Amino acid sequence: MTPRTVFAATSGNVIEWYDFTVYSFLASIFATQFFPSDNHVVSLLSAFAVLAAGYLARPVGSVIFGFVGDKIGRKPAMMWSITIMGIGSLLISVLPTYAQIGVWAPVSLVLIRVIQGISVAGEYATSGVLLVEQAEPKSRGFVGGWIAFAMMLGCVAGSGVPALLGTFLTETQLESWGWRIPFFIGSLAALYSLVLRKHISETDFASEEAEVVGSPIIAAIRDHWKLMLQMVVLLIPAAIIYFTIFVYAASYLTDELRFSTAQSLNITTLNLILIAFITISVGWLSDRVGRRPLFLFGAIGTLVLGWPLWWLMHQESIYLVFLGQLGFSAFNAIGWGLSITVLVEMAPPRLRCSTVAMGYNLSMAIFGGTTPLVATYIVNRTGDDFTPVYYIMTATLVSLFVIIRIPKLTGQSNQSSVATY
Repeated sequence: MTPRTVFAATSGNVIEWYDFTVYSFLASIFATQFFPSDNHVVSLLSAFAVLAAGYLARPVGSVIFGFVGDKIGRKPAMMWSITIMGIGSLLISVLPTYAQIGVWAPVSLVLIRVIQGISVAGEYATSGVLLVEQAEPKSRGFVGGWIAFAMMLGCVAGSGVPALLGTFLTETQLESWGWRIPFFIGSLAALYSLVLRKHISETDFASEEAEVVGSPIIAAIRDHWKLMLQMVVLLIPAAIIYFTIFVYAASYLTDELRFSTAQSLNITTLNLILIAFITISVGWLSDRVGRRPLFLFGAIGTLVLGWPLWWLMHQESIYLVFLGQLGFSAFNAIGWGLSITVLVEMAPPRLRCSTVAMGYNLSMAIFGGTTPLVATYIVNRTGDDFTPVYYIMTATLVSLFVIIRIPKLTGQSNQSSVATY
């Protein structure tokens, strides 16, 4: 496998997470521009609800792109998904606000985010499946880690671009027109990714297993629904931790702790850079010591240190907040660094795209995209700023029931070529 193939395959993940991260970190601006209200909490909940809507649409995309990936090919699914994502980013960059067209502004925004949610549903699954399938058996963890690296690189860009704009633009300029720039950049990046992907070689998956008759997603749900449920549970902590410490916390730092937008984005960007490189290291290490020990280390570390780390994130010192977020980032990197490799190894070859896409996107839809909304609601309802960390710890505890069974969940057809668990 050449570096060019890895770069082309992972480029879509960069753009996917860039776009959704930009929206997440600019949620407070979208709240005022598209959901004006006398109650800021209501506006912010509306903005986060749009984020959740994009993720809730992902299972639909899993059906569509799972079918394309398993029936037509991994490459066509990757080409279609990045094209639709880029068009959506371009439309957001020119979308009129509530002050300009009234209620049609939030309606249009929701529609675009839903379509983007459908398109990116196949991005993680198909690109990850293609790379892990084509990787040497003894380096699958390392190669799969590049998918997570690309995701975090997209998050870095999605945090860094608004942070850069916040440095050079005033708050008024950023709220008025500056928020459009990151989405226009995203559309250009999508075009570049599309060109790169034209040269990717397709995986010869058709020869691995007898062809599935009918819809792959129906066959996956009928024959492997328990496996997909276990995939969902396995990914819950990674999803909830990420969206809590990077998305929900970004708004909390500016709204409650009164850090500037630039300060909040700066520490987040630095932590995302660190987590990106940790994912590569975790993937490489898993090829040598196994996936399960690392998963267990991350889960137990989160349970033991979750509360102290959350306490640090609520201090008035920006340095203590950074350290708290860094601790969560390190544990979160383990889940992301191993996730795609383990999911692909768990899934049956002929149904890999459908099974992985549905398992991953259900987890992101139910527990990922909804996390900022849930965290904002439960804190506002209970008055307890520490309820989000209890949510994280509960999710981590539940995932342990799947983590300890990882060896038994690996597909039989892969047993001879996976790393020792």
